[in-house]
Amino acid sequence: MGATDGEDQALVLAAVGHALAVAGSMTWEILWALILGFALSAVVQAVVRRSTVTALLGDDRPRTLALAAGLGAASSSCSYAAVALARSLFRKGANFTAAMAFEIGSTNLVVELGIILALLMGWQFTAAEFVGGPLMIVVLAVLFRLFVRSRLIDAAREQADRGVAGSMEGHAAMDMSIKKQGSFWQRLFSGEGFTSVAHVFVMEWMAILRDLAIGLLIAGAIAAWVPGKFWKTFFLADDPGLSTLWGPIVGPFVAIVSFVCSVGNVPLAAVLWNGGISFGGVIAFIYADLLILPILNIYRKYYGTRMMLTLLGTFYAAMVAAGYLVELIFGATRLIPQQRNATVMEASISWNYTTWLNIAFLAVAAVLVIRFVTSGGMPMLRMMGGSPDGGHEHECH
Repeated sequence: MGATDGEDQALVLAAVGHALAVAGSMTWEILWALILGFALSAVVQAVVRRSTVTALLGDDRPRTLALAAGLGAASSSCSYAAVALARSLFRKGANFTAAMAFEIGSTNLVVELGIILALLMGWQFTAAEFVGGPLMIVVLAVLFRLFVRSRLIDAAREQADRGVAGSMEGHAAMDMSIKKQGSFWQRLFSGEGFTSVAHVFVMEWMAILRDLAIGLLIAGAIAAWVPGKFWKTFFLADDPGLSTLWGPIVGPFVAIVSFVCSVGNVPLAAVLWNGGISFGGVIAFIYADLLILPILNIYRKYYGTRMMLTLLGTFYAAMVAAGYLVELIFGATRLIPQQRNATVMEASISWNYTTWLNIAFLAVAAVLVIRFVTSGGMPMLRMMGGSPDGGHEHECH
């Protein structure tokens, strides 16, 4: 009996070790891309003032929505921070549809997401992400025009002004852009610009770290423990026609129950792709980071139950539609990969270009972290979970 128990424990430990090894190898594969993406995002946020963004988002015209998506793409990739920031912009006068377009851009059109998709799954998925994102915004804008009445928007604004804080509210309240005048490069390479970039960089990492770790661990566990036959059955992989119809419908549901958001859901998307989900289903799954259960609860607190349910319905419909449109466009142009060989089990740590890139960008990250600590950044971390309603917006000087 003791031998059997010992064997069972050994099997459990081996299974856990296997899952951790897969998660660790995926982390190593995408590390440099994350650092690069957050550094680029920090540069943009250091020189573009929040008040400027709000002033540009006062209506829901196509040009405004395109600008909102672009500004979002240059902003945070943390879903929680993006949702809090969208509320902050809405409270300060931004159009609600524009605020939601900004939110979609912030989580689904950011550089780091595109790089990681290319590394783990292939450039076709990066292209699909950046084609499908604007399509989702267009569908959402049409749905808002058809079904969201002004009285619902007014009720949502009233609820948003009541000061219900979320976990990233303090982070969303901080405008860390610099006040220094001059050209982009003069502002960026000033001491004030260096400090601001370092502060934004570290706080963006802190905002996403938990979700990224959870996503990698879940992806590692599923890749190591769930047999491929289960996914092939679940995604109807043996029937290409049904699989194409089923994927965008079920993809968001997998995202909602997995609780994984931001770039943390890309490793899990790689596992699902290897398991048989359709191309459009992968895209719908990635977009659904804005509908996971904790974020739905934040919508309820921010905008009220009716608006939360409205966002659930319209966002879901827009994600499914974007998934189908991407499937059609990329299928017609024959850009859908025929092989399901996303980097999951194959990822490993060895002396190759990934290792050298990781070392180089880890050095960059170390410089920014040192600047953050030596320039008084630690108290700002404590503000990330706080409410801004009783305080003021922070600016780096």
